[in-house]
Amino acid sequence: MTTSSPWPTIHEERRALVDDLEPLTDTQWSTPSLCERWTVRDVFAHMTATEKMTPPKFVGKLVGSGFRINTMFEKDIAHEEEGTPAEALDEFRAHMADSTHPPGPIDAMLGEMIVHGEDIRRPLGIAHEYPMDAVVRVADFYKNSNLLIGSKSRVAGLTLRATDTDWTTGSGPEVSGPMLALVLAMTGRRAALDELSGDGLDQLKSALPK
Repeated sequence: MTTSSPWPTIHEERRALVDDLEPLTDTQWSTPSLCERWTVRDVFAHMTATEKMTPPKFVGKLVGSGFRINTMFEKDIAHEEEGTPAEALDEFRAHMADSTHPPGPIDAMLGEMIVHGEDIRRPLGIAHEYPMDAVVRVADFYKNSNLLIGSKSRVAGLTLRATDTDWTTGSGPEVSGPMLALVLAMTGRRAALDELSGDGLDQLKSALPK
């Protein structure tokens, strides 16, 4: 998958997410996600806004939000949450096969699908198996990127080693564990830390949001 388009996987993962979320109750939609201050529904609304985004729209929205990207995100979430959860699912489904995206690498869209997918699923106790080549591709993207979430700086000085596939990166004290758990830690999530081990784990923990 490294040299092929990630869009087929992104589209398939969107379908899988909708299938997982269709049975949710109102209470479940209000469950806190792995994203600080965002509920499951907030994350889903953010994902809906992102799948509909284009570079011109992004620039216009950012300018309209005073160049404050978090303000832009909050505005988009509020807009996407104006209807019911069922209507939100319909809106997401209507754009599920789109290949538009904000400015930046397309691999960031694959990363958003996997990481935000876990932001939603893990608090709800929903297990999902992502294609390993997609998770590896996302890890290879994040290890070299500080875009928005600072993954490159977070893992600097560490060796990361996957225990469920042949993947390693970096130098220094080692942190090992499942590929998905490493990706979640790289992107600032503490939810999978109990799946990781190694001499570098304390250093990694100290680089994560509290």
